[in-house]
Amino acid sequence: MNQIILESIEALSIDTISEERKTILQPLVNYIQSKVETNQTIRLNFICTHNSRRSHLSQIWAQTMSHHFGIKNVYCYSGGTEATAMFPKVAETLDNQGFQIQKLSETENPVYTVKYAQNESAIICFSKEYNNEFNPKNEFGAIMTCNNADVGCPIIFGAEARFSIKYDDPKASDNTPEQTQVYTERSSQIATEMLYVFSQIKK
Repeated sequence: MNQIILESIEALSIDTISEERKTILQPLVNYIQSKVETNQTIRLNFICTHNSRRSHLSQIWAQTMSHHFGIKNVYCYSGGTEATAMFPKVAETLDNQGFQIQKLSETENPVYTVKYAQNESAIICFSKEYNNEFNPKNEFGAIMTCNNADVGCPIIFGAEARFSIKYDDPKASDNTPEQTQVYTERSSQIATEMLYVFSQIKK
């Protein structure tokens, strides 16, 4: 694990998570735990409307925390109800928290690689619909990270479980002096909750 990411993780406290949020997170804990106990591959697809902010942050932090706690065979994905682009502030925020970010293309929907550890495969990030060929077709858990996607997708085809774990959209801070702070806070909130989820898993 990259040292700066470790320091970012060590600065988090699961004591900041309310009991209400823990109740919301518990079904995801149970799902992952059941997969671990039956030695099955764990596929998690984090879904938001545009696959531009919250779903990417959730995908990256979940993959990172699974590695941090040594939970094997975890593969995290993200998608949306439509494709746009991963918002550049997301990459900047993650870079500041210790991730190694590379932008592989200068297109309207750029492809990024995100590395959390030197010897682990990079996470590939770009905006896509949740059922894109890049993502799993079945035997995955669908985690809805925003209200619009949760309402707009009453059925996620191929998902064997669905979880509603919603986060406030940092987009509300765009073009304001608070933008950097808000994106950092949202990333840290998601990181803290993924830290909690994977800390509960018994290997």
